[in-house]
Amino acid sequence: MSRKILVTSALPYANGAIHLGHLVEYIQTDIWVRFQKMSGNECWYVCADDTHGTPIMLRAEKEGITPEQLIERVHGEHFRDFSGFHVGFDNYYSTHSDETRDCANDIYRKLRDAGLIEVRTIEQYFDPVKQLFLPDRFIKGECPKCGAKDQYGDNCESCGAAYAPTDLIKPYSAISGAQPELRNSEHYFFKLSDPRCEAFLRQYTSKENGVLQNEAANKMQEWLGAPGDNKLTDWDISRDAPYFGFEIPDAPGKYFYVWLDAPIGYMGSFKNLCAKKGLNFDEFFKKDASTELYHFIGKDILYFHALFWPAELQHAGYRTPTKIFAHGFLTVDGAKMSKSRGTFITAQSFIDTGLNPEWLRYYFAAKLSNSMEDIDLNFEDFCARVNADLVGKYVNIASRSAGFIAKRFNGQLAPADEKLPAIKAIQEAAPRIAELYEAREFSKAVREIMALTDLANQYVDSVKPWELAKQEGKESELHAACSNALNLFRLLTVLLKPILPVVAARTEAFLNLAPLTWNDAQSLLAAGHIINNYSHLMTRVDPKLIEKLVEANKESLAPTVDAQKQAESPQRHAQHQQSEVQAESPWEPYCNIDDFMKIDLRIARIANAEHVDGADKLIRLTLDIGEEKTRNVFAGIKSAYDPASLIGRLTVMVANLAPRKMKFGLSEGMVMAASDSDGKKTPGLFLLSPDSGAQPGMRVK
Repeated sequence: MSRKILVTSALPYANGAIHLGHLVEYIQTDIWVRFQKMSGNECWYVCADDTHGTPIMLRAEKEGITPEQLIERVHGEHFRDFSGFHVGFDNYYSTHSDETRDCANDIYRKLRDAGLIEVRTIEQYFDPVKQLFLPDRFIKGECPKCGAKDQYGDNCESCGAAYAPTDLIKPYSAISGAQPELRNSEHYFFKLSDPRCEAFLRQYTSKENGVLQNEAANKMQEWLGAPGDNKLTDWDISRDAPYFGFEIPDAPGKYFYVWLDAPIGYMGSFKNLCAKKGLNFDEFFKKDASTELYHFIGKDILYFHALFWPAELQHAGYRTPTKIFAHGFLTVDGAKMSKSRGTFITAQSFIDTGLNPEWLRYYFAAKLSNSMEDIDLNFEDFCARVNADLVGKYVNIASRSAGFIAKRFNGQLAPADEKLPAIKAIQEAAPRIAELYEAREFSKAVREIMALTDLANQYVDSVKPWELAKQEGKESELHAACSNALNLFRLLTVLLKPILPVVAARTEAFLNLAPLTWNDAQSLLAAGHIINNYSHLMTRVDPKLIEKLVEANKESLAPTVDAQKQAESPQRHAQHQQSEVQAESPWEPYCNIDDFMKIDLRIARIANAEHVDGADKLIRLTLDIGEEKTRNVFAGIKSAYDPASLIGRLTVMVANLAPRKMKFGLSEGMVMAASDSDGKKTPGLFLLSPDSGAQPGMRVK
């Protein structure tokens, strides 16, 4: 029975170019969607530019154009880049649309009527020159902990301390340079901490419900906290004018925060498609819809898509996503993308350099799984894999056989050998490979397909059509050998079509076929079928093109430090939305593996924890790391933990840190903790905890 499926990818921000880090997600989604369509399912793929927020407003002002002009131009650039990599959206729209506005207003009113919207007065910094309230990342000053200058308003890039913007010393606006003023403002909050939201989200994000990958479900439970210890905080969904976005109904001068209407943009884009195609919007978004809804996202925006978004939908009377698929980030040659090294590569530069986008589609597919692990683009491996797999194995089957059929047999095929082991192997493997596509285990699918391609090549090597062509009286054997080879090539093309849509289309034209479907993996071409002349389907990767690509993407570090740091912001889809500005990159200079291995991280059990008399922030920890003696460590975590709650838990410590004599005693190491700096999760410190099974003394590496 045919399924009805709606698929989305995360909305790219209309404030920068599409690059290879973005394309991991869109290629992954496109492969999955193409497989669904090949399988006969009704599958719609929609997306849109995310167009609202302070960065859009400021960039447009800097360029001397309106925000509307800016987002229209960027929309064209984004659509060009996605089309260049054959990402086949059924609709690529904009969040700055009537459809998205209507949906946002509807959801807001329903949440308000359900008692889940609350108005509160908050104090925040205001730029008296620009006449606007400043998000945390638009405020700079001296770190209140270490005194480092030019630090952002939420955390210090130098010492890692987290704080409120009001804690900064000598704060100034990162926009105008003016000293900001503290002013009160009414803000609108979505009450995510409401018991109704908590109860729903605990069930919705649980492993048992199966909406999320296990590692994502684990992260959700961390953010939710233990039952009875709700860690969810209410979400500020409003911003003050001036702001480029949608004004909140009945709240003049108040605008929806960009993250409120961004995911609602999925609904807006689909509603626009429904008007074009005559589809029923409610069939896909009503409360008890039997259709399927899937979101492909980067792991960095899980908080928004797995907590805020489903909670909004649930309590506004809409259906929630069937599944949310999160993926990891892209590194290039083992390191974060960098403009200084030329590895922060734009989609357009890849095309302009002359590289085939299907090479990248195949390479990403060969790396992608259904996990949240990062993937690496290694250029040496990229060249070797594409040249060996696609050209040396796959395309080679057709190129060694097609010419003989055209020249010797008027383009007509002989009957295929249905019992040929290589043909039977492909037909038997097709259902298994379909399951791998469905499960987004693309790398496993590629491995199986290439193993089948090896079998096909073994057959061609065994019959040697190039030698048969030289021997008199071998015409029928030559005809059969080449016809079998082309049938094998056709079957392999069916399996690769979701990954290589252009090669598949050219193969369909060459073999004189209707568009291939997944069911075609179980059939063969009939005797007498006429094919067209063959032309090369794919060339080898020239390593010089890779060198040219890297050089084309290198940028001098000379202009300004801020410009370089913003250019090298990570490849995450929505960092700009979480902070409303591109953050500095904290990763460079890099350490090498030898530097890292100097740090001896060990699993530690907290044998005892107690307050320290006279210390405002410290807790004295007695740590068992598998030695005869315990270690004494002073940790500045008093604001986040009651000592009694720590006893018995496992954590991670730096075991080879030089002992430090303090006022309260000798500290013999340091425990590891994370701090939240985005202002959207529960603020504070979070001790690292190893997975179950870890034992005191185990090394972390």
